[in-house]
Amino acid sequence: MSDPISSIRNLGPAVEQACAKAGIHTAQQLRELGADAAYSAMLKTGTKPHFIGYYVLVMALQGRPWNDCKGEEKAALRKRFDQIKARSFDQDLSALEKALNEIGVIKLCD
Repeated sequence: MSDPISSIRNLGPAVEQACAKAGIHTAQQLRELGADAAYSAMLKTGTKPHFIGYYVLVMALQGRPWNDCKGEEKAALRKRFDQIKARSFDQDLSALEKALNEIGVIKLCD
């Protein structure tokens, strides 16, 4: 049996639920996807973007304490977060395109 996502240090039930909604059901799947792809998938399925949640995920997958991210590393993660968020939320889409994207009928970004 595969380990649950909540078996990863600092990731609890809320992250596990968001991952499940995005089709990520095990710690192994999450590790294989990596933080950026997993967070993007979570945003596309309704998770509200939050920088702290993103860098906690990054730190968790590195086996580090959630508050270990500082200085230049944190600034670099902020840039990655902003890029992921921008790709996941296209304000120029029609309501129909947004709905089709939510159910996976159209693919908006890689």
